[in-house]
Amino acid sequence: SEWEIIQEIVDNRRKIRHEKRIIFNAILWILTTGSQWRNLESRFPPWQSVYHHFRHWKKAELIEELLDFLAFRLRVWAKRADSPSVLALDSQRVKIVQFTSEEKGIDGGKFINETGGWNGRKRHIAVDCLGIPWAVLVTAGNISDGAAGDILMGQLKGKSERLKTLKVDKGYKEGFVERTKEQYGWAVEIV
Repeated sequence: SEWEIIQEIVDNRRKIRHEKRIIFNAILWILTTGSQWRNLESRFPPWQSVYHHFRHWKKAELIEELLDFLAFRLRVWAKRADSPSVLALDSQRVKIVQFTSEEKGIDGGKFINETGGWNGRKRHIAVDCLGIPWAVLVTAGNISDGAAGDILMGQLKGKSERLKTLKVDKGYKEGFVERTKEQYGWAVEIV
């Protein structure tokens, strides 16, 4: 089961009121359904408790550690080296909803509405040949791919000793190719 795979990573030193497996399953339910915390099903502990553990684990970078661990396991299961030598980077625009309180911005390169830009957010992701995400970032829509790519590079640093090449589209300009080669030694191919 999923729990048997990740149980060793989840800190069991601190005694808590609810089993960590149930807390973890509740977090998975929220992430899978996209539901709000307050709408957590009654079969799980109170939403406040689940949310508290989610924030604690996120702050302790446990969520990232779990994702990295699972990425390595998936690659080995697929009979690949445990870390990639090539990653693809790309971004996707996401239209905002009226009540989004997060940072947002106009992407002037996308002429979609009468204001001369596209108002929203962007998802930036680095994936391997299996589609496994190795770095993820959400930004305002007006952040360039190159600027977001620099942040993704920081996330990737130290995750794969085998990483040699990044494949990107033409949106990654503004010196991104040169900075990446200079700072990390990775080749960048524009495809």
